[in-house]
This record gives sequence, C-alpha cells and structure tokens, in this order.
Amino acid sequence: MTYRDVASRQVLVWAGTAVAARMPVAVTPLALVFLVRERPGGYSLGAALAAAYVLGEIVAAPILGTRLDPARGRRQLTAGLAGGTLAFTGLGVLAGSHALVLGAFAFLAGAAPSAAAGGQRALLTFLVPERAVAQALSTESMLMSGVWAVSPVAVAGLALAVDPRVPLLLAAVLMALSMAGHRLLPAGWAKDGQGGRANRVRTRVLLGAWPVYVTGAASITLLGLVELTLPALLEQRGIGVGWTGPLLAGMAVAAGAGAFVYGLRSWPGRLRSRSVVLMCGMSVFVALLALIPDGSGMAVALVLAGILQSGALITRNLSLRDALPPGALAAGYSVLYAAAGAGYAATGSLAGALLQVVAPSTAMLAGVGLTLLLTALGWWGEARRERSPAPGGLQAGPAARAEGAPIAGGGDPERSL
Repeated sequence: MTYRDVASRQVLVWAGTAVAARMPVAVTPLALVFLVRERPGGYSLGAALAAAYVLGEIVAAPILGTRLDPARGRRQLTAGLAGGTLAFTGLGVLAGSHALVLGAFAFLAGAAPSAAAGGQRALLTFLVPERAVAQALSTESMLMSGVWAVSPVAVAGLALAVDPRVPLLLAAVLMALSMAGHRLLPAGWAKDGQGGRANRVRTRVLLGAWPVYVTGAASITLLGLVELTLPALLEQRGIGVGWTGPLLAGMAVAAGAGAFVYGLRSWPGRLRSRSVVLMCGMSVFVALLALIPDGSGMAVALVLAGILQSGALITRNLSLRDALPPGALAAGYSVLYAAAGAGYAATGSLAGALLQVVAPSTAMLAGVGLTLLLTALGWWGEARRERSPAPGGLQAGPAARAEGAPIAGGGDPERSL
C-alpha cells in the first residue's frame, strides 16, 4: 500500500481529466458574482445565479448519478460534460442577457455535469489495484485541494485584469478538454457484469447508505461555515477582510497535505469511529477559530482544521465503498456529492440568517454545534446499519465483506487502514 501503486499512465490521464472537469465547479460561484457585479444590484444577482448553479447540482446529481451505467459510463459522463460546456459558453458569450436567461444557463451548468465527480471517482478506483484504493482517494483529495486553492485567485485575477467573462469561457474550454480526456480512459468501471444487477438494486441500496451521506454533508457544512463566515469574523476581530483569500488558500493547501499523510500508512479503528474522531477534531479547531482574537492563531486553527478535513472526506468515501455494491458506487458518490451541496447551501442560509442577529463568532459556534449533531446522527446510523443484515441479501462493498478477516498486506484497504 504505497503511492507507487497509483502511479500509472492511465491514472495520470485521469488526473488531467478530473482537474479539467472540476476546476469549473470551483470557479463558478465566484465567477458568476464577478460576471454581473457591475450591473444594478449586481452582488445580489450574482448570489442568485450562484444559488441557481448549486441548485442544479443538488437536483441533478442523484438523478443522473443513479442512471450511470457502470459498463458504459463514459458515454453518459461525456454527454453531461458537453451540456456543461454549452452552459458555460452561454454564460460567457451572453453575459449581458436577462437575469432569467443567465439563471437558466447557471442551472444547466450545475446540473448537466453533476454526475461527473461520482463517475470519475468510481473510474479512478477501477484503474488501481484494490489494495491501493485509499491511496487513490488520497491522491484525488490532494488534486482537488490544489484546484480549490488556485481557483479563487485565478477567478479574481482574470475577471479584474482581463474580462469578467474570461473565467466562465475558460471553464467551457476545460470541460471540453475533459470530454477529450475521457476518450483515452476505459468506457466504464464495471467488473464481472455488474452493470445490469446494479441497475435493479441501486435505489434501495443507496437509501440504505444514508448515514454516510449525513456525515459527508456535515463535513462540507463545516467547510462552508468557515468560507462564508470568515470575512465577517475577520472584520469583527479588526483584521483586514483581504486576508480571507490567503487564509482559505492556506486551509486548502493544508487539506492537500493531510490527504497525502492519510495515504502513507494504515490507521487504527473502524471507519465510522475514525470519521467521528476527525470530524470532532475539525470542529474543535473551527470553534477555536471563532474564539481566537489574533490573526496568526486563526491561521494555525484553519491549517489544522484543513489537515483533518481531508482525512474526514477520504474516510467518507471509503465508508461508502463499505456500504454499497461495487456497481452502485458511482451512483452513491453522486448522491454524496448532492448531499454535500445541500449541506453547503444549508450552511449559507444558516450563516446568512444568524449574521443578521448575532456576532460572527457566535454564528460560527452555532454551525459547529449543527455539524456535531449531524456527525452523531451519521455515526448512530452507521452503527445501526452494521448490526443489521444488508437488504435483500445483497452484499455490501469489499470492506464489509472482509469484516472480521485478518488484515494482510494485500487485504482490502478499508479494513487495513
């Protein structure tokens, strides 16, 4: 179990394809704000467009994800990316159009490629040996941390120095490149004819994995709480709001470092217990962020929270592999993606409401309390599910099948971590 097991030409192609598909996701909310900020009520319109984009992701991800065919998923993924390319092109070319037109394009930009993240993750785990799945997911987390660290700076720089339409047109180009990249990858990720059977049992099994979605939403809820409340918190502390970008970039870089460390070795304990420890640790550092009065201490708290955050997200993906048959994983990842989007949207609403009536530090602490409640609910659900037989006699993922088996060097990564 080393990163050498992940190093291959196909994984390298996958990495370029995934970055090209997900960079647009990272840049879009901020890019939409810059696109319309010069119009009357521009910031409010930008927020509404960003909300339409996220709503498209939340609505479409579980619908499209459950329709992915593990045997021929590439065709569906490229079709979704093509729709995203069209939508981003429309946003860039028709930037001066009526708000409803822009809202429709924003919704389509979020909805059309929303199954890509789940399908690409399933494809990645198909490209590596079973023993290297944890390292593969750690590699994915490192890549995405880099994407989220670079994207705000890139959007602001291009929008202000060149043209507000450029980030969205660049997003269209990147999605088109991702479509081309998929042509160099396998047509699907099914093994031993899993496609048809997965299609029959998918909905029932997906519902049985609800505790993983709850905890996954909790982790993104905490991240969204930090991103949305940090500017107001800095202002409360008398620190320049311009430090928001560097502090969040530092957190993203720390998350990448945490993902690398997570994949270096085996870790003790059950996945659900490990997830609770990581989420509680992250919650502690976010609570400290709300209480620490000086900027340097806040930066340290953010870095430590970022390190734990990546481990929590990787653990959620591994837990989903425990809960679902291999053929339903892409659908499960898509539902997890939608749950994360819903958690982020709920955080935005909660933070916006609380900031009207309480101090930013109090709003952040309230969000930490909600996160811990969701974490506890997810842990309880996973513990209850482990004590119950799989519905309909269906087998769960590879880790669950290895439950109780001795851990060897070539064993399943979920049990040996």
